[in-house]
Amino acid sequence: MHAGSAEVESDQTRMIAGAVLVIALTGLLTSASYFVLAGLAVLRFRNRGRKGQCVAPGLPPVTLLKPVHGVEPQLRDSLESFFRLDYPQFEIIFGARSLDDAALAIVRDLICKHPKVPVKLVASGKPAWPNAKCWSLAKMVAEAKSDYLVISDSDVEVAPDYLQRVIPPLLEPDVGCVTTVYRGKPTDGLWARLEGLGMSVEMTSGVLVAEMLEGMRFALGPTMALRRNTLEEIGGFAKLSDYCSDDFLIGKWSAAAGYKVVLSSHVIDHVILHESFRQSVIHQARWMKSTRYSRPAGHLGMALTFAMPYGLLGLLAGAATGRFLLGMVLVAAALLNRMLLSVVVGWGAVRDPRALRGCWLYPLRDLMGFGFWVASYFSNKIRWRGERYRLEVGGKMVRLGH
Repeated sequence: MHAGSAEVESDQTRMIAGAVLVIALTGLLTSASYFVLAGLAVLRFRNRGRKGQCVAPGLPPVTLLKPVHGVEPQLRDSLESFFRLDYPQFEIIFGARSLDDAALAIVRDLICKHPKVPVKLVASGKPAWPNAKCWSLAKMVAEAKSDYLVISDSDVEVAPDYLQRVIPPLLEPDVGCVTTVYRGKPTDGLWARLEGLGMSVEMTSGVLVAEMLEGMRFALGPTMALRRNTLEEIGGFAKLSDYCSDDFLIGKWSAAAGYKVVLSSHVIDHVILHESFRQSVIHQARWMKSTRYSRPAGHLGMALTFAMPYGLLGLLAGAATGRFLLGMVLVAAALLNRMLLSVVVGWGAVRDPRALRGCWLYPLRDLMGFGFWVASYFSNKIRWRGERYRLEVGGKMVRLGH
């Protein structure tokens, strides 16, 4: 009986290991397919960029809307890059809850340093909407002189030709929104580097593959350029007031209204604000949860794009069945896949030198990304700018308090 029981347990172990091996092989196959798609999408993106974009004659005046909230790492450099734009006519509107906000002290210094740039400061007061950013933007757009609006986060840094590259597509009446991909620019520390790799590689590959397969039907927060009439047609910021992923919805609703959403070939820098492990985890977990509620089907499909979890499963299955060489081959294939993805997307698409030099770190970032993806299904609570919210169907937010 003892020998028979041991034999049954051994058979069960082999069956479980075999099932795990099948899952591992399937996942490695889908992640390899995703790598091929990402490579094709990068080629498409780079070819479009090489064609160049001539500066259109008679470029319209532009209003830049910049919500700020406290002092962030490299904030002065990020904001000053917008004062240095090479563009015929533009104004910058900075919005904060209070004119005493510490970020506006930096803005005032920059105004003195660049007196020729028209700037307005807008105090929005305590937000009456769950989405405090949209509350601020609604107050800011009321002060805008131009009908061409560019919404940009405070933690991005741009080149002088930014507006020259982003605005021309909006001159076409069928274009409703223009957006850009971005490089992660870490401040300091391992966790910031890993989060930056996630932006340059994971985020960029997802955007480029989605654009190639189905066209742009969303926008990205670091740059959203649109005309005032398009914003009004999709309901304005008031319609976005209850949602977490306002950037995603601006693109989605623009497309639903019959407009094209254009992904510019221009690339900007996104400064990583979170240097500690805890800060980085909170930020990335919030992003992953918001994606789960905004794009539930696409978010579920992300499980097929990771490689390292399946490589490790293959290693475990190989060890459990005595096929160590097979397990080592599978985990090596996963490592190679992720390092190549870092180089092809992070360097090939957005020219992030850290994705090239630090490609050996990306397998760890891939494993972390999978962890955030799994965790996104175990909670619907997020923390944003000191407030707690519950996410509901469609990405709506309900404020829970501190």
